[in-house]
Amino acid sequence: MSWLNRLSIRSKLIIILLTVSSVSILVTAYLGYRSARTNLTDRAFSQLTSLRASKSYQIEAYIQTIRNHVQTLSEDPSVVAAMRDFNATYGQLETVAPPADGKATLTAYYQTEFLPRLAKTGQGTPVLGAFLPDTSASSYLQYHYIADNPNPVGQKDALDQANDGSAYSQVHGRLHPTFRNIIQNFGYYDMFLINPQGTIVYTVYKETDFTSNLTTGPYNESNLARLVASVRGSREQGYAQIVDFEAYGPSYGAPAAFIAAPIFDGSEFLGVLAVQVPVDEVNNVMTGNRNWQSDGLGESGETYLVGEDYLMRSVSRFLVETPEEYLETLESLGTDDTTINRIKQYDTSILEQKVHTEAVEEALTGQQGTQIINDYRDIPVLSSYAPLTIEGLNWVILSEIDLAEAYGPIYTFQRHMLIVATLLMLLVTLLAMGLAHLFVKPINQLIQSARRVEGGQLDTIALIETDDEFGELARSFNAMVHSLRAQTNLVEEKNQENEQLLLSIFPAAIAKRLKRGEKNIAESASNVSVLFSDLTGFSKLSDSLSAQECVALLNELVTAFDEAADRHGMEKIKTIGDSYMAVCGLSVPYLDHDKRAIDFALDMLSVVRRFNHERGFQLNVSVGINSGDVVAGIVGSNKFIYDVWGDTINIASALKTACPPGAILISEDVYARLGDIYDFKVFEAMVENGKGPLKAWQLTAVRSVQTSEAQ
Repeated sequence: MSWLNRLSIRSKLIIILLTVSSVSILVTAYLGYRSARTNLTDRAFSQLTSLRASKSYQIEAYIQTIRNHVQTLSEDPSVVAAMRDFNATYGQLETVAPPADGKATLTAYYQTEFLPRLAKTGQGTPVLGAFLPDTSASSYLQYHYIADNPNPVGQKDALDQANDGSAYSQVHGRLHPTFRNIIQNFGYYDMFLINPQGTIVYTVYKETDFTSNLTTGPYNESNLARLVASVRGSREQGYAQIVDFEAYGPSYGAPAAFIAAPIFDGSEFLGVLAVQVPVDEVNNVMTGNRNWQSDGLGESGETYLVGEDYLMRSVSRFLVETPEEYLETLESLGTDDTTINRIKQYDTSILEQKVHTEAVEEALTGQQGTQIINDYRDIPVLSSYAPLTIEGLNWVILSEIDLAEAYGPIYTFQRHMLIVATLLMLLVTLLAMGLAHLFVKPINQLIQSARRVEGGQLDTIALIETDDEFGELARSFNAMVHSLRAQTNLVEEKNQENEQLLLSIFPAAIAKRLKRGEKNIAESASNVSVLFSDLTGFSKLSDSLSAQECVALLNELVTAFDEAADRHGMEKIKTIGDSYMAVCGLSVPYLDHDKRAIDFALDMLSVVRRFNHERGFQLNVSVGINSGDVVAGIVGSNKFIYDVWGDTINIASALKTACPPGAILISEDVYARLGDIYDFKVFEAMVENGKGPLKAWQLTAVRSVQTSEAQ
């Protein structure tokens, strides 16, 4: 930010005004955009959820209607009678063979019509023998109603009765028109009557499953076969079961779902009635008869079904409206060619389009909600999802619309906001430049006055006579100039006081070095004596005194020690509680530094005895003295002190610790120098300093009167 420091106040003010205005504009625009986006999202989700709920109800109601209708038909007397008649007449054909050329005609139909169409499903090359009927009755009826039926594939239901004169054809001719009307009126793809052995004895559309046995025949692994086996196995009346969509061979691999119910005559199980669920009707429900826009889904919205295998159960809108673009999208997403070919062949995405999205996963676990996700085209969409409640089917329903379309009004609003914000920024820039000029004018006047004061013109007056902050600043400036000289004098006095304070805390030489600005002060000193003392009995005495009395007493003693130290040329280093430390020969060298230390120790004992005599106390002093080399210096940054270190200090401290109250212990070095001046005796107790035992000497008497002289 060094560039900002180089700018003038005028430039900074312009920047500040522009920044504040820009932030305000951007925040307002952002909040407006966010609010509009949130409201639009909520409204879109609400619309999608409402539509999803409506479609859910429709598809659930539609499946339930088919289920109820199939159950009702299975209990209808005419259907019961038809089941009985077809069973009986079908059994009569078990020993009847088709005409001489019938088998060849039937084989030709399979080879030229059925198998080529089935091969296009991409399931490999079908084997003729696996699909040809294997019983006389089956061959007979497929010949007359499929191979010899003059109507083309997909219209075989137009034949009411074959001209073979059989009892089966008479029953067929009587009942077929009625059943054909039922599936046409209700939109079913096909209807089946299946005998107790699992043989389809009647269908309306006469595909190759007609007369096939669902237990042993070529379609015994189809979803219809599983459904019929379940119904046959339960043998319970009054219900209908449904099976999910799967590719159905007789319909050339097209997706097929079935609903079936048992047929009873009293307690006699006659067979099963099944209908093939119409895919087109399911799609009509989900697409609103392909009127997505009238349902409120715009250009890209759709509602569709997904099964537990993550495959669609209704057609994709994009396959219906823009099939080429839809297939190109699938190719770009890496969909295999087989799937794309089947979608083209059947013109449906049911059982082909994979929809493995977050919304489907949550819906399959029983949850419902709304999310912004990427759909099966990998395009962001608003998605509303929920599970369906259809017994026998684990389906979910999704209602979605492309995010780009849903947020179209927001994007338009965003563009308008950017244009308005740009125009506002230009206007604010012009206003900021004018206001900045007016604002800095009195500041420039103050700057000129300050420069004159800097040049020594202490009589300078700033002439700004306004009532705002600048006027107040000018008056303060004038008052500052008037008091500047007085402040200068005061600073000088304080400097002298600070110098005295330094001299009272530190040795004169150290104080001078601190005044010169030295920070890291450290030095080594040789031939110095260190005295360590403890005031014994004071801690016990302090328990009976008040805090004020205790401090006053200690202060009086320390003051007396300080005066004695000055007399003997000792420098007090520090006091710690009732401990006292002094050094001789540190700042001012002395040849008799050790003698001065002993004399000072004797004065300390005298001071304490006098205090005891005057006050009635029982205090005493323990003193340890050692001489040698030390290191001294300043430590600390905010609260610094002058201190000394070294083995000389440690030995003196150890002597003080071992010294009895009222005694003076000296080291062997001190004894070697002063043994002929004072009387000493060997100290019997062990003295430890962390490196081993020390030999100490205790002062007993002074041989001759000596005076301390400065050397």
